[in-house]
Amino acid sequence: MIPKRFRPAAIAALTVALASGSMLAYSANAGTGPQAADRATADTFARIADDVLSQRNQALVEDQPGHHNSRQTSPKTRLSPQLKKDEDATISSLRSRKSRLAELGEAYTGASSTVHVDQATVTGGKATVQVTEQTTLVYKKLRGDEPPSTDFRTRYELTLTSKRGGAWEVSSIKSQDSGPVAINVPVAAEAKVAKDDGNQYPDGTPASTKYPATAKPKAKTGGAYDYAAMARYAETYWSNYNPAYRKFTGAGGDCTNFISQALKAGGWKAVPGSASDYRNWWYDGAHQSDSFVGANEWAWFTLSNQRAANLADVYQADVGDIVQMDFNRDGSKDHSMMVTYRSGAGMPYLTYHSTNTYRKSLASIIASYPNAIYYAYRT
Repeated sequence: MIPKRFRPAAIAALTVALASGSMLAYSANAGTGPQAADRATADTFARIADDVLSQRNQALVEDQPGHHNSRQTSPKTRLSPQLKKDEDATISSLRSRKSRLAELGEAYTGASSTVHVDQATVTGGKATVQVTEQTTLVYKKLRGDEPPSTDFRTRYELTLTSKRGGAWEVSSIKSQDSGPVAINVPVAAEAKVAKDDGNQYPDGTPASTKYPATAKPKAKTGGAYDYAAMARYAETYWSNYNPAYRKFTGAGGDCTNFISQALKAGGWKAVPGSASDYRNWWYDGAHQSDSFVGANEWAWFTLSNQRAANLADVYQADVGDIVQMDFNRDGSKDHSMMVTYRSGAGMPYLTYHSTNTYRKSLASIIASYPNAIYYAYRT
């Protein structure tokens, strides 16, 4: 039992291009007021962030024969003593995650990323830098029908201090996304605990996370819904949002809004009525029902209207099916994702907003959140 509330869940990443206009140059002797970093300084910050994040990505990549992923950060990238300890712990955690993924039959053979500075300000020799990282991890062909890669886009905030000689020392680097963490972020964010209001809602049945599961395949096209069209929609707009819809990145998260769009593209019909009544589901140019954008309300609508049924095991999810997560097991669903690819070996791959992610394996989600409660819906 959980309260009636508007709760879309996780906040998605939003990339903002670095302004190309005139920017104030930074000097270590400048006044104490905040100043925008100049182009050269912003480029330096981007290289520093890329150096640190590349170490994390490489910790996830399988070692090649005769080669070990032990590259250290560039000598030009200085970390504070505490951050050095934190990053060493991060790398160790990510290597453990790589081992857990190997046990589930997943590995990556390569990683490539780009880092863009979204905003950089300097105040009295200290800098605060917002960056966006976009990364591609290449799946190793262990079963033979894995997709080529998984991609994600995520945001970080760095704080740096100017040191003698013009060098910058990084003192912190923090993820700015509150959905399921990117695969290269070690610590799982906890969702806010919701207080039970004592009301009854059609919450559904949690799914087992045992792999492999008995397959429950479905026809992708030709029926009432076009599941292939749902997957195409999600994979088209996972990173570049559809301008025909409002974004909820700053209002609790865009994840459920995104899956609702994909379901609509595959044939789900609107149910008009009061926006606050979870039995209705609709979107128009000015408003939308709570169930269109709220993780809990979507589940209540789906089950009460028999649009979907719970699956016994999350690994039974097929293309167009929905997986939801309750991060901290408080009875409130925090995040929604759509399956857009399923391997012949029975591995679903998920595409979602918050953090914006393309074809992330269910195994990697569960490796990051082994204690979460999962729900799977056959749409």
